[in-house]
Amino acid sequence: MSEEKNRLRESAKGIKNSKSQIRLPIILALAISAGIWIGATFAEPKSDHNDLKSAIYKIQEIITYINRDYVDSVDTNELVEHGIEKMLEKLDPHSSYIPAEDAELAQSQLDGEFDGIGVEFGILRDTIYVVAPLTGGPSEKLGIQSGDQIIKVDGETVAGTGVTNRDVFDLLRGPKGTVVNVSIKRKNHKGLIDFAITRDKIPQFSINASYMINKDIGYIKITRFAATTYEEFKEALEELKEKGMSKLVLDLQGNPGGYMGAAINIADEILADNALIVSQKGKVNRYNQKAYAIKPGKFEDGSVVVLINEGSASASEIVAGALQDNDRALVVGRRSFGKGLVQMPIDLTDGAELRLTIARYYTPSGRSIQKPYGEDAEEDYNMDWINRFEHGEFFSADSIKFNDSLKFETTKGRTVYGGGGIMPDYFVPMDTSMTSSYVNRLFGSDTHREFIMEFLDNNKKKFEKMNFEEYYQDYEVSDAMLNEIIKIGKKNNVKFDQQAYSKSKEYLKILIKAHMGRNIYDDNAFYKVINDVNEIYQQSLKLFDEAEKLAFKEEVPVTQE
Repeated sequence: MSEEKNRLRESAKGIKNSKSQIRLPIILALAISAGIWIGATFAEPKSDHNDLKSAIYKIQEIITYINRDYVDSVDTNELVEHGIEKMLEKLDPHSSYIPAEDAELAQSQLDGEFDGIGVEFGILRDTIYVVAPLTGGPSEKLGIQSGDQIIKVDGETVAGTGVTNRDVFDLLRGPKGTVVNVSIKRKNHKGLIDFAITRDKIPQFSINASYMINKDIGYIKITRFAATTYEEFKEALEELKEKGMSKLVLDLQGNPGGYMGAAINIADEILADNALIVSQKGKVNRYNQKAYAIKPGKFEDGSVVVLINEGSASASEIVAGALQDNDRALVVGRRSFGKGLVQMPIDLTDGAELRLTIARYYTPSGRSIQKPYGEDAEEDYNMDWINRFEHGEFFSADSIKFNDSLKFETTKGRTVYGGGGIMPDYFVPMDTSMTSSYVNRLFGSDTHREFIMEFLDNNKKKFEKMNFEEYYQDYEVSDAMLNEIIKIGKKNNVKFDQQAYSKSKEYLKILIKAHMGRNIYDDNAFYKVINDVNEIYQQSLKLFDEAEKLAFKEEVPVTQE
């Protein structure tokens, strides 16, 4: 348990620093989890204009004095950017500022596509390597392979130079039709191989898996709510229904949210006409809105189970809350993140972006999704996961105490509670019996990727003859494979821990099989393997009797256990 606590603490530290030290991973997370309200234009609220003008003049006056009279030379723009970040800290945890150099990249995470060369990459021992060329992209068409190392870009050496993820984006992304020259080192090939890659539109998918669990139950995994998510969802529904799906597992675990519109449209496919999906309320009347199910949905009949956990936020909570409050789905897992503030993206003149909170979300029963936040958001709000862990909330529903003043009712009269996040109908405790910090360090060092690329390169013919069902049912990661992983780990400065290894050995085998399955087949392979040890997923499959009672309008004696 202490190892899981340390992992959560490290995650929370990343969130804690997001306001004062904006870095690319945080920017990308903000882009996805912002809960963005689309189509708004800035409307000035009523205020004391004299006070506003006075405040603006004061800031201008101070900047002028600093620029003219301060003893040392200063970067005025940098000073202003820092001031903006500190100013937003006085608002709420989700109002944010994205500098111009990061705004375009942040937006691309939500657009559903970007211009680039089409590779999934990693950085191993200060060298960019290709994890996999993306299907249909320009790199795949030219023959770039998994395991290729990118040594030069446009004649400049990038290996051994301290290259970062952001550097890679800057080097390889660019407008469609432009050319980037890369020199690649490939195993068992003498010298470098030169490629002139013409950049193209690269699609990004937000539904990472959709497959039939058995002859009746379909599974859809949504990793974020982007511009293309709704169309992807409709397509997945159609394909699964054609295969006989009459019951659906909708997996929103770890989904940080995204576009509100995508969440509303997806809920509309499952809810009957005129059902309330979500409402929002703000200081300015124009932001007070309600969204209803308005069209015939593709899955308005048939039982639904929704999976959530502490990483499910924003748009994920809109979907889960709408289906729960309308008694349309059984929600299974752990209490969601609790992000119910609506951000409006505002483009600034220099290309930067302000994402300003303009309203709060409310579920159909009237619950606020947003968890409380106070003056010290960094300590109280951003460390909420740690507080939940230490309080035992991840392991027992009994540790969660609700205020009776926040009691609400679903359409059938079931009791649900507000106060932050969506509490599932059926609680599933976190299982830490197989995890360990040693396994986390192996994966954090990309040791697993290095092993998998080497192993698959040496065993291509074996897997070319094996279909996924054979792989899923019969293939096992051997002890010899694990010994090689341990060896590579040591080379990557991951010290071997016998006790932790013994605890996590079987789990490590499943992780390697899942990641290797993704390389050989697709994301469906990864999730089908990894879901065998996902406690929320496994429990959900036992609860379709209760979910069916909801689907067929019966009373449901749901218990939170």
